[in-house]
Amino acid sequence: MSIRPSMYSLVLISLLSVMACSEQSSEPVIAQQGGSESPAGVTNNVAQAGANIAMDIYKSPTCGCCGKWVEHGEQQGFSLTTHHPADLNKLKAEHGIAPEYQSCHTIVSAEGFVFEGHIPARYIREFLMAPPADARGLAVPGMPVGSPGMEMGDRFMPYQVLLLKRDGSAEVFAEVSTSTQQYR
Repeated sequence: MSIRPSMYSLVLISLLSVMACSEQSSEPVIAQQGGSESPAGVTNNVAQAGANIAMDIYKSPTCGCCGKWVEHGEQQGFSLTTHHPADLNKLKAEHGIAPEYQSCHTIVSAEGFVFEGHIPARYIREFLMAPPADARGLAVPGMPVGSPGMEMGDRFMPYQVLLLKRDGSAEVFAEVSTSTQQYR
């Protein structure tokens, strides 16, 4: 299979983005309050329409696309507290996120559910409204072009939102075929 120049550019941009977002800081964990609600005050019905959902997001302090996802989440009603752990990969392992499901940032809800990567807020809210009994959380592996935080003009790469299960397996939770589908 030969790679066309435009596809080569997309692959190169994606690889550079992953490298930039995967930088690890040697600094201790730093928290920045993104909203006024404490994760401890979240109840199981916080995902109701209009509710402000408080969660913690763990990311590299140098990751621009993660910062853009925080903006997306806050615009969609999430109250996010940002942390910059010294070892982000260790945190992902502690939360049971296998390498094949990883991306550049990890979100943890008050209930302990994990949301890995550039997941549209609408799917996080949908998940929290009715989490499956055996669920660990959701993931969008890698960094799909056009997903929230990974916008590049009008470019869009279809992707899947995966349901992470407690036994380590995953299945498709949602297929995202168009950029507008992310915001319905």
